[in-house]
Amino acid sequence: MIVARQKPIEEIVEMTQAFHKLLVVGCKGCVTVCNVGGAKEVAILASALRISGKRNGREVVVGEHTLERQCDPEYVDELKDILEDYEAVVSIACGVGPQFIAERYPAVRVFPGVNTQFMGGAEEHGIWSERCAGCGTCVVHYFGGVCPIARCSKSLLNGPCGGSNNGKCEISNDVDCIWDIIVTRMMEQGRLKELIEFKPPKSWATARDGGPRRMIREELVE
Repeated sequence: MIVARQKPIEEIVEMTQAFHKLLVVGCKGCVTVCNVGGAKEVAILASALRISGKRNGREVVVGEHTLERQCDPEYVDELKDILEDYEAVVSIACGVGPQFIAERYPAVRVFPGVNTQFMGGAEEHGIWSERCAGCGTCVVHYFGGVCPIARCSKSLLNGPCGGSNNGKCEISNDVDCIWDIIVTRMMEQGRLKELIEFKPPKSWATARDGGPRRMIREELVE
């Protein structure tokens, strides 16, 4: 899932201080799962904005709405009639959400209420970690189900590097060397010899380095 973190309330207040009618829009997708942008968080942020307005002697009307998804025009269209009563939107979806809303309603100012962090999963309650870099060419089957692109600090396909020490990455003792984990996993699977096979340099043509990406499924296009 996409993992995000809410912006500090002070930053959101500063961004929206010129407006007196705000609509906070949440998303029931990834940001709900990581407790950042669901209906509960919409209510909390809306309340915080109202309180801030009163403290600063400003009359602020703050509405609340949560979409099924903000990355789908079908659901973004729900805002058409609702937005007539507001001057600006604070989207607390991932970075895709405010862009989709702004594209659909160009006359309305849209502000991001969260900072998108990465694609990852939950290690335990309240802790998420990165697992995928969205490079467009998945190779985890070569490495015991582990992604060296996202989880190695240098994205090495032929590791470990010379900076690995006692199972830790040279950037910090708090960061595991993912290649230590890969080697251990491959040993457990009886596949260690496969790591001796040289992997050619990765083509980044399918990754973000090739420019903004777009995927088309012809069978789904009307």
